[in-house]
Amino acid sequence: MSRTLQGVLLQLVALALFVAMDALLKVLVAFYPVPQLMFVRFVAHTLVVVVTLWLLDGGVPWRSRAPLLQTLRSAMLAVANAALSFALIHIPLADATAVIFAAPVLTVAAAALWLGERVSPRRWLGVAIGLAGVMVAIRPPFLTGEPLHWAMLLPLVTAVANSAYQLLTRRLATVDDPRTTFVHTSLAACALTALAQPFVWVTPPLSDLPWMLLLGALGAAGHSLLILAFARAPASVLAPMSYSQLVWAGLAGVLVFGDWPDGWTLLGAAVIAAGGVLVALPGGRRPEPGTATRPS
Repeated sequence: MSRTLQGVLLQLVALALFVAMDALLKVLVAFYPVPQLMFVRFVAHTLVVVVTLWLLDGGVPWRSRAPLLQTLRSAMLAVANAALSFALIHIPLADATAVIFAAPVLTVAAAALWLGERVSPRRWLGVAIGLAGVMVAIRPPFLTGEPLHWAMLLPLVTAVANSAYQLLTRRLATVDDPRTTFVHTSLAACALTALAQPFVWVTPPLSDLPWMLLLGALGAAGHSLLILAFARAPASVLAPMSYSQLVWAGLAGVLVFGDWPDGWTLLGAAVIAAGGVLVALPGGRRPEPGTATRPS
């Protein structure tokens, strides 16, 4: 098996794990407060990362050259997860996932404005198409003739926070060791969500603890597999594959919750994916890195 094919398969498994995590989250938010689930998830994520690095490297690279940027990046991850968690209380998993995939096209636009990266006309076209797909997926009244459900805007908050997370990840790649960034991914999120626990904590029965800890384990495993995938295959190959997560989310919605994606969700997801592929495809002689990745 070629390394590129290994990378593609690793990424597909990672995306399936992210969808499994979101589906489990949608089940648990019916019984526990969102801040509590986030706290348990981030603590479990941190423990998995720290133990893994300790076993592999004999130590944990805590020290960062840009602690404020690392804190902001982790906070963006907390915002993204909070918005998604509250959204899943009210809307199907496939609907939320479709809107979240605005993040790659938003990242391209923000990278041009904030990081000064050069964006080709073809990629700007992909950004425009992707944003048009978001408008379809959130079902605005001028398209459907029906009132807009406020919860459809929450995945858009997740997409914006994900975009900021990706940009900060890109900036920190030139500052810190990747292992340091991986360690800091959930630290600030743990601290922020810990502040809410005295007000929201619901003591779970022992039978529920494994499911709550599984949230963090699925997230950590997914991120680890993504790192392995990008070590084996070019980003330009892997980026379009990210949209397979829309398929996983649709299947999970049907099999676990009985939520069949409607026409607006399918159309919006298809348009967003078309824009994302235009953004991710390499241009000219030098392939440019894709951006269709999702923090979880």
